[in-house]
Amino acid sequence: MRQIVLATSAGECTPLADAHQATDLIKEPGNILWIDLEHPEVEDIQLLRTRFNFHPLAVEDALHRQQKPKVDTYDGYYFIVFYSVSYRRNKEDDDNHSIRARQVSLFAGPNYLVTVHAGLVPEIEQTVERWKTAHSAIGHSVASLVYALLDAIVDNYFPVIDHIVEHVEDLEEQIFGKFEPDTLPQIFALKKDLLNMRRIVAPARDVMNILLRNDRSVFPRESLFYFQDVYDHTVRVTDSIDTYRDLLSSALDSYLSISSNNMNQTMRVLTSSSIILMSMALVSGIYGMNFKIIPELDWQNGYPFALILMGVVALALGWFFRKKGWL
Repeated sequence: MRQIVLATSAGECTPLADAHQATDLIKEPGNILWIDLEHPEVEDIQLLRTRFNFHPLAVEDALHRQQKPKVDTYDGYYFIVFYSVSYRRNKEDDDNHSIRARQVSLFAGPNYLVTVHAGLVPEIEQTVERWKTAHSAIGHSVASLVYALLDAIVDNYFPVIDHIVEHVEDLEEQIFGKFEPDTLPQIFALKKDLLNMRRIVAPARDVMNILLRNDRSVFPRESLFYFQDVYDHTVRVTDSIDTYRDLLSSALDSYLSISSNNMNQTMRVLTSSSIILMSMALVSGIYGMNFKIIPELDWQNGYPFALILMGVVALALGWFFRKKGWL
């Protein structure tokens, strides 16, 4: 799927269908072109290589997924890899959560922006619609356009963090409240999600830092100060991820401690019960020995006495173990 939008120097945004015509129009001063390629086809790839003359390595990175967030500076344009993140909950299982990351590759030149991605990226659609709106707050420059897109992507990290916070609080309630045994897999799954998200956000922070500090800037220097806001947001998200990873580690330690304590308590109960039964078995074993001469064998009250003795021993040991807190 291909979407082409051309903005003239007058601020009017016009959708176009012919990519070759669009690349000719950006040669006119004041025009800005945005080409969005979703699931690029062979014709789209050829457009990147011939009409824009992008470096083959950059085109290859844009087409191959699972690239690390980065920014490469080529002659006259940036190649930026960023990630859009969404939080997904299984409708059939409320305890099943996952974080989905979608790679977005940007070719940003002085008067054009080309985005390449697989699947729908809501932030791109939102930014395009904002850009088309009359008297849009997005300035008439590629730098402002890139800033608006990256800012929308990073701002969407915060709702994901909020969902993670809610999940962490639910896990803490399960641990310290009802102590549900299935909490442990959820903790490990959430730790994995946080680790994956940190692998996205931490390099994204470095991307913004490079855009701010790059001496070979493609964009006007005065426009780069807007990226400081996006950089600050990535730092906040990174700090939040680290904080909740520490909280999850503490929750895991608490889970293991409570589980170990419960196991110890179970072992105490079983041990105490075994000692009581062994003591009763000792009395019955003594009177069950096969000797002809046992004084109590001919006693009329011997049997009730033995039962009473076993009961007294059991009650005495039970009282002792309860006083010690073992029962």
